[in-house]
Amino acid sequence: MYIEMVDETGQVSEEIIKQTHDILEFAAKKIGKEDKEMAVTFVTNERSHELNLEYRDTDRPTDVISLEYKPELVEDPDLAEMMSEFDSYIGELFISIDKAHEQAEDYGHSFEREMGFLAVHGFLHINGYDHYTPEEEVKMFGLQEEILTAYGLTRQ
Repeated sequence: MYIEMVDETGQVSEEIIKQTHDILEFAAKKIGKEDKEMAVTFVTNERSHELNLEYRDTDRPTDVISLEYKPELVEDPDLAEMMSEFDSYIGELFISIDKAHEQAEDYGHSFEREMGFLAVHGFLHINGYDHYTPEEEVKMFGLQEEILTAYGLTRQ
């Protein structure tokens, strides 16, 4: 899997960048998406707030924003056709470093665990998993925990 990583914050360690890359590759193998491409951008709460407002019409920062790449939803037929040629690209994640620190403290686990959780959670979203219904939640959260545990990022 090809993963482009950008740290807009200048605060993400090489270890966290490597962990994020490795756990996403691990998750991709688990669900059969090894041949895909995606992007991950590490952002601040301020940037997360801007993105959340722009893409989700929600006026607050959030922990991870998942933008699934869906050429079939583009209204312009020429653009949709051009986009369909890039079928290996599945989407992008924006992970708020600030929220990850806050939530790690709130949930009583490590920053590494929270960053892994957010990466896997977002990854599953851009691959069609959701948690809007109880059935979807059981399926997505079960797979998410299975991936994190098998990778070695257990709750502590």
